[in-house]
Amino acid sequence: MKLRLPPLRTLIFFLVLLSLLASLIYLAVQLLLAPDSEALVQEGEKQKSDYVLMLVQCGLGVVVLFLPSMLEHRLRLDVPDAIEILYFLFLYAAIYLGEVRSFYYRIPNWDLILHAFSGLMLGALGFSVVNLLNRDREVRVALSPAFVALFAFLFASTVGVLWEIYEYCVDGLLQTNMQKFALESGAALTGREALADTMEDLILDCAGAALMSAAGYLSLKRGRPWLGKMAISVKREDPPKP
Repeated sequence: MKLRLPPLRTLIFFLVLLSLLASLIYLAVQLLLAPDSEALVQEGEKQKSDYVLMLVQCGLGVVVLFLPSMLEHRLRLDVPDAIEILYFLFLYAAIYLGEVRSFYYRIPNWDLILHAFSGLMLGALGFSVVNLLNRDREVRVALSPAFVALFAFLFASTVGVLWEIYEYCVDGLLQTNMQKFALESGAALTGREALADTMEDLILDCAGAALMSAAGYLSLKRGRPWLGKMAISVKREDPPKP
């Protein structure tokens, strides 16, 4: 009798979930043990605001980790396993590796790589949204490849802008450093350097979205919609039993 292993999607899902849950427990303990005064923090140690940021990110990560399954069950959408796996790996790289393991500071350009990747993913998601509209029987429209590509680009760019607004608001409310306006040591950056992280993130979001939009446009123009294999679709309803 052969042992049947769970699908790769399920394994990666639980890997990310357990990593985030374990991090939440660890960070909560570290937050309680961290000095109340920044003056008591030794060089190289994390401050309370650092643990608050990681707790917020891990908590948010646990919630959005279930987003694909929520869409599938509530809206009866079919999200391809490949898209879900890439989504889970992105959350793992951005939250667990980036924040908890400090890859944003340890690995050069880690943040930029993730933003470029997210631009590509969001561009593909934009194509999926248009694909759903095109297949909706109640929405009878024939969209040109140029409009589909433009919509995908604007969709991905808008999500990137909204993320930066979220980071700005969290930094202001919780005194965190999501926008990396300060060094890991806590020293605040000034002038152009303080804006560099936000602007580079937006530029790479737009670059990734533009690349995916151009690729999608060419595929539609040539009649080879390869993005269709990665597109979110509506689940077919089972025929009624006789």
